[in-house]
Amino acid sequence: MTVLPQIDNRTSRALFLDRHGLAATPAGTGKGADLQSVVDALGFVQVDSINTVARAHHMTLHARRPSYRVKNLNPLHTRDRGVFEHWTHDASLISMQNFPHWRLQFDRYKDGAWRKWQRQGFETKLDDVLDHIGTHGPCCSADVGLDEKRASGGWWEWHPSKAALEFLWRTGVISVTRRDGFRKVYDLTENVIPSEFLAASPAEEETLDWACRSALNRLGFATSGELAAFWGLIKPAEAKAWCISALANGEIIEVEVLQANGTPRKSFAWPATLDETPPKPTTRLRVLSPFDPALRDRKRAERLFNFSYRIEIYVPEPKRKYGYYVYPLLEGDRLVGRVDMKAERDKDRLNIKALWPERGVQFGRARLAKLETALERSARLAEVSQVTFEDSWLRAPL
Repeated sequence: MTVLPQIDNRTSRALFLDRHGLAATPAGTGKGADLQSVVDALGFVQVDSINTVARAHHMTLHARRPSYRVKNLNPLHTRDRGVFEHWTHDASLISMQNFPHWRLQFDRYKDGAWRKWQRQGFETKLDDVLDHIGTHGPCCSADVGLDEKRASGGWWEWHPSKAALEFLWRTGVISVTRRDGFRKVYDLTENVIPSEFLAASPAEEETLDWACRSALNRLGFATSGELAAFWGLIKPAEAKAWCISALANGEIIEVEVLQANGTPRKSFAWPATLDETPPKPTTRLRVLSPFDPALRDRKRAERLFNFSYRIEIYVPEPKRKYGYYVYPLLEGDRLVGRVDMKAERDKDRLNIKALWPERGVQFGRARLAKLETALERSARLAEVSQVTFEDSWLRAPL
């Protein structure tokens, strides 16, 4: 029986956090070229509309650059064109250098979704929508289909022209040129994507190889399923085939990664990973978005950090275990708790409703001081001037 090399749990956490920009002490302006470097390293940042403190993409960037402010992202998107908006596992701002590989998703979406979407009656509106953009310039869903009846039951109650916009966006014909508030504004793709990225058209095999290699670089170690899920760009069977080939060629190796509970899990890694000594994560305490790249794979986070997390926004309030939108707290290489808080801008405060430590974690004087500093950073991001605490805010672990 072949004995696989092992990566212990402490090392695996350090590798994972280092590749996600959460190991080193943050430094940098959080804007311009520095902000671009953060997005390039992560690959993408998930976009979400919930704004209890700041939207998820802003929280993700702020966790890595405390100097980052909400206003810093828009120029990167709309002026510098350093990112484009599309789907990974969800709506995301993706590093512009990756745009050529999204042609695979455009083509597959068109081939696979056309018949499914034809039932929505949107196909007759495609030319109308494109004519509207060509005549009037960038538009949002409120600018088209003003007299159309909305669908009922499915497709988010879109009217046909809104469905046409969505289809054209998902197939790469139009792109999000900016957001007004949180509303997407679309333009023709050739008016949004820089020419050097627009002209590139890698073959399908190149994109499959890129998707697996770039995912493994960012994950440190992964199963084939995790490689496929990282970008949401390729099929699990395609990632599995890549792993089989790369393993046979000696490009990758099979390893056992010890989970937080001590059990081994087979994964793939680059051979050089075994010789790597990842930096010890800083002891800084950070507030993370529930959609942070380090946490979006809930099962992986639970295996590595023994941290079980569930979004409870759709859970009826009496049945919630924690709260509507609870922020994980990372300290060093441990997830030490979760906090229910809200920026009450009309009262100029970040109000802390409750904090639940993880089992075995005590919030003594030193940790409370670090928590206070982290919450003050979050308050600055939310553009409120004070942090307040409700009575009995520090709860017992659940």
